[in-house]
Amino acid sequence: MAEVLLDKVWKRFGDVIAVQDFSANIADKEFLILLGPSGCGKSTTLRMIAGLEEIDEGVIKIGERVVNDIPPKDRDIAMVFQNYALYPHMDVYNNMAFGLKLRKEPKKEIDIKVKEAARILRIEELLKRKPKALSGGQRQRVAMGRAIVRNPRVFLMDEPLSNLDAKLRVQMRTEIAKLHERVATTFVYVTHDQTEAMTMGDRIVIMKDGLIMQTGTPQDVYDNPTNLFVAGFIGSPAMNFMDVVVTDDYHVRKGDFQLKAPEEVCKVIDEFNLKGKEVVMGIRPENLEDSEFALGKTEENTFVADIDVVEPMGNEVFVYFNKEGVNFTARVNAKTKAKVGQPLNITADLSNMHIFDKETDKAYI
Repeated sequence: MAEVLLDKVWKRFGDVIAVQDFSANIADKEFLILLGPSGCGKSTTLRMIAGLEEIDEGVIKIGERVVNDIPPKDRDIAMVFQNYALYPHMDVYNNMAFGLKLRKEPKKEIDIKVKEAARILRIEELLKRKPKALSGGQRQRVAMGRAIVRNPRVFLMDEPLSNLDAKLRVQMRTEIAKLHERVATTFVYVTHDQTEAMTMGDRIVIMKDGLIMQTGTPQDVYDNPTNLFVAGFIGSPAMNFMDVVVTDDYHVRKGDFQLKAPEEVCKVIDEFNLKGKEVVMGIRPENLEDSEFALGKTEENTFVADIDVVEPMGNEVFVYFNKEGVNFTARVNAKTKAKVGQPLNITADLSNMHIFDKETDKAYI
């Protein structure tokens, strides 16, 4: 078993609290993503699991063993760093074999493990090359190979793709997902890239200022964000937000702009007694469509927008406009006739709208 448990873990650097009251139960063979902006504490959390940072409070367990005071080399983990951390004077084979040699494993066993890892990662032809002769993607594969040969109970990855170009990142996301399936062990993966988190993880822990904001499956945190931060952080382009007043006839209104809340949202308005209150409305770009292509359009969920920017993306178009001083992004059909400076009828699918408390940022729906 390679279950990892963190129970009320804290980390301070002087007066700065880097991680506070962090609790998570990472299941055996799970792929868990630690996601958040720079400085949120995700890498510090990973380093505490690895033993590279001491914890100030709490408990960390790997399997059945409390590892608070166990050095990194004895935790049965392998870590892949952002900068690859390869030895420049060694060829690929010896970079991958180095940890096994330190453990004084037999040469024959080392050879079998290194060649098997190279086969899995498709780098057999690179074994005699030095790191300087490798591309970024090849170096990252070697770093992963060095981790694989140790057959650890837990893989820890700290933003391993951040130094790669966009195309290679997409390719390597797929490779890491395949690797997780092949080696069938627990992965904890740190990133600030929500696309990586959405496409790779079984679950995501979203962090801000050292605190856990939400934990859930990628689809769950996308569909049901618990607060404004999560709603704005997950999704590309980001969710649109507008401060609105809920009217007695179940409209959300700002100035001359208003939309009628659908039945399921009306129930939430009644449940939390929101009529007459100012709240934050959230609606994702894909729920704003050029009316020409929208299903279920009515007068009450359609409005006119003066277009500021049009971005063709091939299979879709991003349309940017402003309503009542608030910038919106719509993700519309590729066949749209939207043009800059011209009005366009936009239909909002409000069945997926969100409402947040203006003071606490917590989601009502």
